[in-house]
Amino acid sequence: MLGVMMDDIDGCLAAADAFVFFGATGDLAHKMIFPALHQMVKHGTLDVPVIGVASSKWGLPQLRDYARDSIQVADMGAGDAVALDRLLSLLGYVDGDYADPNTFMALKQELGGSRRPAYYLAIPPSLFATVIQGLRGAGLTHDARVIVEKPFGRDLASARELNRVVRSAFAESAIFRIDHFLGKEEIMNLLYFRFANSFLEPIWNRNYVASVQITLAERIGVQGRGAFYETAGCLRDVVENHLFQVVALLAMEPPAYQGMSAVQNEKFNVFRAMRPLGTHDVVRGQFTGYRDEAGVAKDSDVETFCALRLFIDSWRWAGVPWYLRSGKCLAETAAEVLVELKPPPQALFTDSAPADGRANYLRFRLSPNPEIALAAGSSIRARSSSAISASSCCSTRKQTRNNPTSACWPTLWKAPELCSPARTLSRPPGQ
Repeated sequence: MLGVMMDDIDGCLAAADAFVFFGATGDLAHKMIFPALHQMVKHGTLDVPVIGVASSKWGLPQLRDYARDSIQVADMGAGDAVALDRLLSLLGYVDGDYADPNTFMALKQELGGSRRPAYYLAIPPSLFATVIQGLRGAGLTHDARVIVEKPFGRDLASARELNRVVRSAFAESAIFRIDHFLGKEEIMNLLYFRFANSFLEPIWNRNYVASVQITLAERIGVQGRGAFYETAGCLRDVVENHLFQVVALLAMEPPAYQGMSAVQNEKFNVFRAMRPLGTHDVVRGQFTGYRDEAGVAKDSDVETFCALRLFIDSWRWAGVPWYLRSGKCLAETAAEVLVELKPPPQALFTDSAPADGRANYLRFRLSPNPEIALAAGSSIRARSSSAISASSCCSTRKQTRNNPTSACWPTLWKAPELCSPARTLSRPPGQ
């Protein structure tokens, strides 16, 4: 579906004849970029020079070893050796300080005859402007395009300033402000599931939906990235981008036509309808040991856990609470959406009320083990013959046991360990 919906921008730019990614020795490159490039080579969609740029005092042999290790980890040792060798043969490397004009002159030389490079900025946000200005100063922005990873600015003022810098070097049609989280097939499947099926639309509104919960929990901590996390925190790192984008996909109206611009328009309308958050809508927490991480202040107030209650003041969603939560060093690594439906208006069966208070719900398990499950009531006799639906619902209940629901929002920081921080930094007033 993604390919179909992007028809309206295909053809606006000629195909890139080189791929340059800054931050080639970083964590994002190891986890995502090299495996993605490997898959592109494997499927025959990448056959141009791939140039890594970093300031790590590395050479090309070290970068190739890094790429090889990345792909072996991603494919659990079962990668395509032919595709890997082909990727390594395409790989080039430039090492240097991003603030040094000589780095960009070296890049210009490495690009050789390439005239339409695509620049991917997998670097800390504080370096975005420095790199873009370096590219412009070296005359490397004409007919090129730039891909800027989230976060795009720290606040409104810095986002506007970064936008000014980017647009001073690249045409708007050549600027791609992205959130790599949206590239996951499971995330795009939310859009597909909503608009490729007709059965969902009649109940996808305030009349039938009691609440929507979105969870992005991680077992891992900051993994040596304490200095970076001090500049971001959970809110800036994943909530205002990853989770808000999932909210938009779930809450948006149907696009008026095929094309990503139509999707963007509808997502923008969701953001405009979001009610401003108050202090009573946000809980912030921090895992024990965070202040002992390298690069973290001993009195740090940066949250590693965040939960918030959101309202979208639109005709479709008025009055429906959206609960978002994310954090590190939690009991499980899981990403999921749970859409709780309202119970029937009258209880006709004495045993129909579920013990946990949920009548019906849809669960979109995004990771690990993606699945879509529907919880529906049935009689005891029917349950024994409904193996597929029963096992599906039971398995998802087990995987997400102890999740806080809308009823326990006032005491969310007291919730069980899946979504509970060790140290509470702030909570709704009076709680």
